[in-house]
Amino acid sequence: MSTLPDHPNIVKLKATYEDYENVHLVMELCEGGELFDRIVARGHYSERAASNVARTIAEVVRMCHANGVMHRDLKPENFLFANKKENSVLKAIDFGLSVFFKPGEKFTEIVGSPYYMAPEVLKRNYGPEVDVWSAGVILYILLCGVPPFWAETEQGVALAILRGVIDFKREPWPQISDSAKSLVRQMLEPDPRKRLTAQQVLEHSWLQNAKKAPNVPLGDIVRSRLKQFSVMNRFKKKALRVIAEHLSVEEVEVIKDMFSLMDTDNDGKVSYEELRAGLRKVGSQLAEPEIKMLMEVADVDGNGVLDYGEFVAVTIHLQKMENGEHFRRAFMFFDKDGSGYIESDELREALEDESGQTDNDVLNDIMREVDSDKDGRISYEEFVAMMKAGTDWRKASRQYSRERFKSLSLNLMKDGSLHLCDGVTGQSVAV
Repeated sequence: MSTLPDHPNIVKLKATYEDYENVHLVMELCEGGELFDRIVARGHYSERAASNVARTIAEVVRMCHANGVMHRDLKPENFLFANKKENSVLKAIDFGLSVFFKPGEKFTEIVGSPYYMAPEVLKRNYGPEVDVWSAGVILYILLCGVPPFWAETEQGVALAILRGVIDFKREPWPQISDSAKSLVRQMLEPDPRKRLTAQQVLEHSWLQNAKKAPNVPLGDIVRSRLKQFSVMNRFKKKALRVIAEHLSVEEVEVIKDMFSLMDTDNDGKVSYEELRAGLRKVGSQLAEPEIKMLMEVADVDGNGVLDYGEFVAVTIHLQKMENGEHFRRAFMFFDKDGSGYIESDELREALEDESGQTDNDVLNDIMREVDSDKDGRISYEEFVAMMKAGTDWRKASRQYSRERFKSLSLNLMKDGSLHLCDGVTGQSVAV
């Protein structure tokens, strides 16, 4: 990526060095946090603020495409603020899946994060237009707090993407300008030949007249949705930690042996390189991007290495958490009074932040989401369903199996249609 000219919104490569096995890249430090975390922390978030972010993302895409580079993995996690100041510059990072392309060249490899994948990626016939689609998904989320194409399963996500039905009815869309909706629609155009280019996105009236965009806060609903995902993730992480602490002696010994096998320098931590090499030793077929995703998800404190507790969580994920006893122990941790249900007060106590506070609105949202029979409490069955489902789409987007997406795309028929089972009707749907 060193051939890209310097751009204020693209992270800079500072240095490179090699060891016996790898080339290491030293990137510019960005310490201002992820895009959505800043939005959640900010008290005032408006359509005008969203347009400023959208322009930055479009400028990054235009810059890349003008230099023959396709990013292929645009998502909120790959945009960081340079520092913690209010007016900090937003920068694109992680060009690990990017490729050089020539005009008219088509690619077939399934890459990227499922919620942000363009339909032509699933059809294994795509070009740089996929970056505009991904930017359109980010813009949709910026404006309403949830992704446009969402489901609990890989097949459901694929079906939603290929259908391309965009919901502009949920709050706060009725209050959002027609100009903003127009841009989202044109960026999420299913036909890549009709989709806007990055240059056309920048020329769109909504971005050209950004100063006239409503500066009225989009409302607590958008921020609470984004915050809900992070708190839900805390709920799951805590459950995973409980599971890790209650493993049997035999299970602990197996995981300890695996940890020791991977911790080759015996510093009590597993680095990315050690994880990758260790997975190879135990015969894992995970590809490089999947290992990278696994590391990102498991590294809870973000220090670039896995401690033993984080490693145990990885192992549980790899084992797909099918052991019912694990779930039962975790459930009992939250169900303090042994009633057989996790009640609101028990959930509130479990999810207190560092200051001992909880957000009642967020807790109520989680309770409503997990409590499928709407009796005001979480049963064991509802708890297990939450643990197995992709409830937290921000993290789930890193955990979904790209291999399964590949197998879905291989179901493409000769006529170019993809037959998937509709989870609602049970019918086979050609899309």
